[in-house]
Amino acid sequence: MDTVVDIKVVTQQPKDVIEAAIDRAFEAFRKVEHACSRFSLDSELMEACRQVQTPVKISPLLFEPLKFALEMAEWTNGLFDPAVGKAMEDHGFNQHYLTGETIQSLSSASATFRDIILNEQDRTLYLRKPLVIDLGGAAKGFAIDLAAQELKEFEGFVINAGGDLYAGGVDETGSKWKIGIQHPERQGEVIQTIEISNEAVCTSGSYERKSALRAGLHHIIDPMTKQSPGEWVSCSVIAPYAMLADAFSTASFLLDWDSGRTFIEQVELQAIFITSGLQIYQVGGDIH
Repeated sequence: MDTVVDIKVVTQQPKDVIEAAIDRAFEAFRKVEHACSRFSLDSELMEACRQVQTPVKISPLLFEPLKFALEMAEWTNGLFDPAVGKAMEDHGFNQHYLTGETIQSLSSASATFRDIILNEQDRTLYLRKPLVIDLGGAAKGFAIDLAAQELKEFEGFVINAGGDLYAGGVDETGSKWKIGIQHPERQGEVIQTIEISNEAVCTSGSYERKSALRAGLHHIIDPMTKQSPGEWVSCSVIAPYAMLADAFSTASFLLDWDSGRTFIEQVELQAIFITSGLQIYQVGGDIH
């Protein structure tokens, strides 16, 4: 998933029990990556994308995050669109992070989420036209949530996948977990600290992955304009589940202030928006 995954557990349980649970949590990430990555030609996702106008039976590890992504696409009228993969490739976001292999698909640039059909009864995927599905706004959160299920027996734990994380239970002192929000301009520094327990926080930012092909473009792209918005440099969303926080942080980043605030308030989540001038705006009540 092109990120470092770090797991911390607070418990009095035996070491072998802890290590077995952590191994299962890491395995959840490996399984989701194999199912959902568009950077590996042999992933379940990319194999399915090569079969156009044919129903393809897919596993729950691909079906569930794709179903959620399509629901988000419908709710946002296509602002959050898992069919954006071709545009991502065209902007240079198509290299496998380990092998350096470049993937360039023969897909339609005009494809949208409406060209992706899921059949819930048969658990099949049907593509109306050639396209590349990108689950970057859902798959990592989905993996974090699956990993959290493996660790829920412990008094406390944190799963941190490159700044997207879930904090369960309490820390070593019996308090809520103190989580730092990455400073958009100073690597390794925190711009704000929040306290959470049994919640996820995911951040979308313009500072992590920039296009090597076009100036001003980063890995968050408006599916309609094929451009990267510039109003925010960072948007963090706090939610009960990581997949929810992951998708809403991505979608919120694409909105202006009024729309983004309304978007978050409608679903009763919390968010921290940071402008290019490092002004911080909070939505959804006081965030400590």
